[in-house]
Amino acid sequence: MSTIVSGSSDRPGNSDRPGTPDTSSARPTGSDAPLSPLPPAVADTSVDDDRRTAGLTIGVDVGGTKVAAGVVDGAGTVLASVRRPTPGHSASEVADTIAAVVAELSADYEVKAVGIGAAGWIDANRSRVLFAPNLAWRDEPLRDEVSGRVGLPVVVENDANAMAWAEYRFGAGRGRRDLVCLTVGTGIGSGIVLGGELYRGAFGIGAETGHMRMVPDGHLCGCGNHGCWEQYASGRALVRAARQIAALDPSAAAAMLEACGGDAERLTGPDVTEAARKGDPAAIRCLTEIGQWLGEGMASLTAVLDPDRFVIGGGVSDSGELLLGPARERFAQTVPGRAHRPRAEVVIAELGSQAGLVGAADLARI
Repeated sequence: MSTIVSGSSDRPGNSDRPGTPDTSSARPTGSDAPLSPLPPAVADTSVDDDRRTAGLTIGVDVGGTKVAAGVVDGAGTVLASVRRPTPGHSASEVADTIAAVVAELSADYEVKAVGIGAAGWIDANRSRVLFAPNLAWRDEPLRDEVSGRVGLPVVVENDANAMAWAEYRFGAGRGRRDLVCLTVGTGIGSGIVLGGELYRGAFGIGAETGHMRMVPDGHLCGCGNHGCWEQYASGRALVRAARQIAALDPSAAAAMLEACGGDAERLTGPDVTEAARKGDPAAIRCLTEIGQWLGEGMASLTAVLDPDRFVIGGGVSDSGELLLGPARERFAQTVPGRAHRPRAEVVIAELGSQAGLVGAADLARI
């Protein structure tokens, strides 16, 4: 009997309504139905090859703990790369670090522009970071800060958008014109390509799919709302589920607890994944739960966007089919019109940790 699952509703969130069990462990269930096969991939004709191959650019991936940068050619190949710790939360200090890595890389390569992928909300002009919670930034003019230091054209892009673009151009999205790229880590980041174009929304801050509300009055999210998708289908949710098992039935969580020295509060996502790979039933159950919620959200996105491929990256995707198997199954069970529509593929991202800087570099060519 699962200790992280409660309720017997067909939809997640029904158990949150008055007179039903606790929402925090609602589990999506449903009946399966066959899907039609996806039509063959079509060649991408939306990108000017001359713009794509002319010259080298530098891509910079700015995160809460590191600044990674690389020289990238028009084929998406990283010719050289450097990595530095993120120097605190000051935008000026981060701009100094970006300028330093650009100068280091430019010493050996002639580059034409710099693309920066930053975790946060980026304005429609790709110049300002409106909100970056991991860096405590508010309305920072990052493009001007960096361009004034490096003397090159600079564009700023959301990091998940940059990753999605890289996978679309050079990775798991090649040959598809409509795709959703999901970065399943601590939360859920996402980038959307529609008709061969990166979708940003009217104000530049679209594609925040991790904050779709899946469970009314569910878990509190860092955005201030309750029941966001990333509270149920992310690394944070995986660890919470594992710790819940450890608290309720330590013997069932023995393999996971062994990995963290017996202290449930030290359990991490990689601990759960490693235990699941070794066949631990409780760890497999945790990843199944996360995968089902992931598939549920993909079905909802399909109702609006109708993509032909979902590309899954981020740390939790290291669990491979332990995550994607349940995600595909739940997606197939709940996608609207499932018996009468083509099947969108669900695949693992190909470019790994360099996707962000590769995408940022390529977007700097546009």
